[in-house]
Amino acid sequence: MTLELAVMQVPVIGLGWEHFLVLVLAAAAGGAFGAAIGALPSFVFTGFVVLLGEGLAALAGAGSEFTELGGADLASGVTGTIGFGPVTGPHVAFAGGVAATSYAGMRYGEMEPADWDYHFGKNILYAFGTKPDILGVGAIFGVLGMLIVRTFNGLGLPFDTIAFAVFATALLARPVFGYPLIGSPAGSGYLDMTPFEREEERGDGSGRLSVEPWLPQQYTWSGVTTIGLVGGALGGWTWIMTGSIFMAYGISAASLLFLNLGVENFPVTHHITLGGSTFAVVAAGATGSELAVMIAAIFGGVVGSLLAEVTQRIAYAHSGTHVDPPAMSIFLYTLAIGVLYLIGVLPNSGYLGL
Repeated sequence: MTLELAVMQVPVIGLGWEHFLVLVLAAAAGGAFGAAIGALPSFVFTGFVVLLGEGLAALAGAGSEFTELGGADLASGVTGTIGFGPVTGPHVAFAGGVAATSYAGMRYGEMEPADWDYHFGKNILYAFGTKPDILGVGAIFGVLGMLIVRTFNGLGLPFDTIAFAVFATALLARPVFGYPLIGSPAGSGYLDMTPFEREEERGDGSGRLSVEPWLPQQYTWSGVTTIGLVGGALGGWTWIMTGSIFMAYGISAASLLFLNLGVENFPVTHHITLGGSTFAVVAAGATGSELAVMIAAIFGGVVGSLLAEVTQRIAYAHSGTHVDPPAMSIFLYTLAIGVLYLIGVLPNSGYLGL
């Protein structure tokens, strides 16, 4: 690379300055959009767009070695630049929505719906419409999420940088807006959810529960393990038949429309189905057995599910804002896969591209 070309590009990120500024504007708009429509609704759109891109790829013939489909890359623009880009990328739109919700929970308590039981800073279903300051917070954190992903990708770090940006920006929002970084456990420790089961309150006059699990319908170890088995198998099967790592993830993300609409007991599974697909890819690099690949996928689903539960008990349940357990789970298992690949233990790095 010549000195002149290097000067014309943003260091590490590797984009021309003009295109980088366009990307910043798009990320600001994406973060504000996430705040406007709500963090969870924005992630539902991620699911729809990823499903569109991965569906196009499957129809065009992007299959795995266990099918007769060939290899085409028709959908890279849809999935990569839109679904995981500044329009609906979780590190931009969802992260912007989460930060905006954190800000609103501290600044606009009067907005809290009467039927919301947790701190308002955790209400990622809430759409903030056109309120300028809240959308401004979303825009700032949308740009921050984009910068984290682009920089870490440029450095070639061995984990899912989007997942990292999602939970890292949410953690950063806590001290920025006056919340405790993790919070203090009300029971015998961070993993203890029994105060929630006893409906114990904080005792500060707020009426809030002393422990607020991420998903009241999905926190028991037996239930979390069971949905891990199910989601892992479905993620593995989807990859085996289509060759798409992200199709099952897209289905899971899009399904959260029903959670947003208030369907009771609806599970969250995108970290689980992605774990299934990813572990299937890794296993396929070491074996030609379809059954072995499926077993690895089921194991990956359980790993993804349990990691989300452990991290929600530590980083979500005891403070006042949303820090995303699926993102923490995806970061942890992709970090493990990335490191094990780099030291020669695993045959490939899944979708990390190392």
